[in-house]
Amino acid sequence: MPCGPARGYGALMRHTWDHVADATDALMATIESLPEGAQFDPSLCRGWTRGHVLTHLARNAEGLGNLVTWAVTKVETPMYPSAQARNDAIEAGARRSVAALRDDIRNASTWLALGARALSPADDETELELRGGVPERASGLATRRLREVVYHHVDVQAGYTFADVPAELVADFLSDEVARLRSDPAAPPMILRTAEGDEYVVGDIALAGDRTAYLSGSRAALLGWLARGLTDGVECQGGPLPELPEGS
Repeated sequence: MPCGPARGYGALMRHTWDHVADATDALMATIESLPEGAQFDPSLCRGWTRGHVLTHLARNAEGLGNLVTWAVTKVETPMYPSAQARNDAIEAGARRSVAALRDDIRNASTWLALGARALSPADDETELELRGGVPERASGLATRRLREVVYHHVDVQAGYTFADVPAELVADFLSDEVARLRSDPAAPPMILRTAEGDEYVVGDIALAGDRTAYLSGSRAALLGWLARGLTDGVECQGGPLPELPEGS
């Protein structure tokens, strides 16, 4: 599963920096449990080791911190000097010790959290730009960071899964993944029913007729499938799971 650029969120999907702090604490607990050498094991992100993922999380905290600076000072401050500089920084840091990776994430996350304290509602008037030119406002940065921490915590493959994510966050992220899929014309027609009682429709099922796929599973399982291609706990009535569009 590739780890692509940030994607859009619904206008009402806004979280707090307290959510980010809690997710970061959970991540740090997992990193503390990793033995030396574990940073070289593969992650769920195609072509990345755990060391790549953890380095990315540190650099992402710094990048979002730059956007906080932009919002507060009104001086344009890009997330990264360039796409190449971002990629080079991740490669350069991926082979460090577990202790160095842990300290890097802790320090970068603390710097971001301290900067975020300076944000005010007035700062939302400044339009920021994420990597890849995606527009964002200061009020959306906590959600952006939360997604990075939660999803990449799962990507580390060290025992933490979407089932361990707080239930309200799983519901939020699942709704967003469904909304993203609905906007993709290549998405297969399907109905997703969660064990918690939700039902999501993707595509024109009236036109699709018997080509409609009926999927079921817990919210966490369906989130894992949509976000990371994980199939455990996801069932498709009468056939194999449909193929998701590239990049999903």
